[in-house]
Amino acid sequence: MAMKINGYEIKPGASLQNAVLYDADLGGADLKGADLRGADLTNAVLYDADLKGADLRGANLSFAGLTNAYLGDADLEGADLQRADLTNADLKGADLRGTNLRDVDLYDADLRGADLKGTILSPDTVAKFAKELSAAKNLDKVTLKA
Repeated sequence: MAMKINGYEIKPGASLQNAVLYDADLGGADLKGADLRGADLTNAVLYDADLKGADLRGANLSFAGLTNAYLGDADLEGADLQRADLTNADLKGADLRGTNLRDVDLYDADLRGADLKGTILSPDTVAKFAKELSAAKNLDKVTLKA
């Protein structure tokens, strides 16, 4: 079922490139395969959202709530997820290359097969979520920044 937020139609496959969805409540939204390249989702609520295969390259998801979100096979290359809550999120096979993951909450997140090449992580995030991160690819190719 489609919904409208800030004039944008929220539905599977939606074209939301560069959309301004700052602080938007997208909890439970179905955005499978949506084009969210460059979208501003700062502080957005995306609990239980389905973003399978979505294109989130260069999107700003800093401070976003992504608890229980499904991001399997999503393309998040170059996205900013600093301080995002990814508790119990499904990121299987996600492309996280060059993503800012500083100070994220990855508690019980599923990162199996996710590509972390060039990802920016804080040392605290690596220490707290070593178990979750160990399931990802290219953990040896991340950049550590406090």
